[in-house]
Amino acid sequence: MSVTINRRPAGHTAVLAGAGLHPTLARIYVQRGIESAQQLAQGLACLLPPDQLKGVASAAALLAEAVSSQQRILVIGDFDCDGATSSALAVRALHMLGATQVDYLVPNRFEYGYGLTPEIVAVAAEREPDGIPDLIVTVDNGISSIEGVAAANERGIRVLVTDHHLQGDALPAAAAIVNPNQQGDDFPSKHLAGVGVIFYVMLAVRALLRKQGVFADGHGPHLAGLLDLVALGTVADVVPLDHNNRILVGQGLARIRAGKCTAGVSALVAVAKRNPSTLAATDLGFALGPRLNAAGRLDDMSLGIELLLTDDPVRATELAQRLDDLNHERRQIENEMKAEAMLILDEMELEASEDKNEELPTGLCLFEPHWHQGVIGILASRIKDRLHRPVIIFAQADDGSLKGSARSVPGLHIRDALDAVAAHHPGLLSKFGGHAMAAGLSLAAEDFDRFREAFDEEVRRHLTAEDLRREILSDGALGDNELNLELAEALRAAGPWGQGFPEPLFDGVFELVNRRIVGEKHLKLVVRPAGSQQVIDAIAFNTTDDDWPVDVKQVELAYRLDVNEFNGKRSAQLMVEYIEPV
Repeated sequence: MSVTINRRPAGHTAVLAGAGLHPTLARIYVQRGIESAQQLAQGLACLLPPDQLKGVASAAALLAEAVSSQQRILVIGDFDCDGATSSALAVRALHMLGATQVDYLVPNRFEYGYGLTPEIVAVAAEREPDGIPDLIVTVDNGISSIEGVAAANERGIRVLVTDHHLQGDALPAAAAIVNPNQQGDDFPSKHLAGVGVIFYVMLAVRALLRKQGVFADGHGPHLAGLLDLVALGTVADVVPLDHNNRILVGQGLARIRAGKCTAGVSALVAVAKRNPSTLAATDLGFALGPRLNAAGRLDDMSLGIELLLTDDPVRATELAQRLDDLNHERRQIENEMKAEAMLILDEMELEASEDKNEELPTGLCLFEPHWHQGVIGILASRIKDRLHRPVIIFAQADDGSLKGSARSVPGLHIRDALDAVAAHHPGLLSKFGGHAMAAGLSLAAEDFDRFREAFDEEVRRHLTAEDLRREILSDGALGDNELNLELAEALRAAGPWGQGFPEPLFDGVFELVNRRIVGEKHLKLVVRPAGSQQVIDAIAFNTTDDDWPVDVKQVELAYRLDVNEFNGKRSAQLMVEYIEPV
């Protein structure tokens, strides 16, 4: 894979004059399209109002009636971090609003697959001793559950769909649907995660109940206390952090840093060995999210939801430790699958080099029957990052069909690509769905080769050889006077950074003072800017210098400036994203 480092165009920081920002931080914000200090405001008063969401009034009326008449409400979630936080938030909020008969159910990905299916409706209707639910509320799913909603309707169960995934050609016949990405919705932010959507719905329910005079104090419960869940689910689901999402995440992080979060989130922070007072959005995405996701990948996401629902710190610590153990197991499985995938790729590259008419597919599909269904998404992401091309990893389901998890690169909307394949090859895909950058699909095992060719053909229609070059967008070089703890702490406290609002990345040529391998696979460096006397530590994870010349004196780095905490001491450190000997 070829790599190009390009620098973001500079802007005029005068637009942020008077905001009291570090000059480097002001430059970074302008490079991300910030045109006024108002776009950096993170007060709750700056949130978009719930009433702009299509269907939210109907949803609020449905839930307000269910709460007031003490109906049985069943939350149907998804088995990822967004689904877990959405489920926990829905249950917690409904209890806070006065509901007394609330429960949740998450389909086990290995038995039922994704979403509200007729099979899950049957399970919900037969639950004892709760009895058949009066209302099903889907969170982070449901927009494509045509058959599932129909099955619920046949049993007399009303359904409220809350989701954020793209809709298909038809909508389910639900009593109400709230989804900023459904047709005809004018909500300015299309990037709410599933947990953000259900949070907005609960705000609307509280407003309606308040209007009806239900609350003795006239105000109702403090739903902002659930923003730690919103922040975790939003960052972990890698949705773009537009201004509205940055407010939600920023407010949630502030609560975690202040120690005002749920016992489960606090336990996750502890088991991940993070400092809660300086927690950043990247910690949510790379430390807390994977541990919560491990439950849905290897076991049952109910474990993660129970963690987020408990108020007992001892119980939370026990559940968080179990999730940490599962995450270690997931890493081991992932490493084994990745090693096998690398061997397959090596063989494919060898065959391509021997036959000049052949090359690696532009749209790559890999499959081994024994690969773990719960880990194929992570593997697809890893291979996509390595080769910078769309990748689908398949595993075999219990019924013999193939489950695929897809990841894409800029320039290809992966769900639309699958839609095109399905249109050109009717019956090839049994189901599919997802976003621009990630999707899931199912097909018959005997159709794998046909799908692999059809997918590659579709991807080639959209991507050129130039699109397969990885582009690193840098915020430029940092001067000697900027490579310090002060700026590192300012960058960590700023943001929140994430998808669509990337963490600052810098580049430059450095003299190599020292290098060594730590943890068998990480490259630990001491470097100094070319022509300078100042030295600074750096680390490149999952990188070795095995193929470097012995006499390397300089390296080109693309890096993040971060804070390293060790033995109670804090220092600036370069977190290397790309390294190349000069």
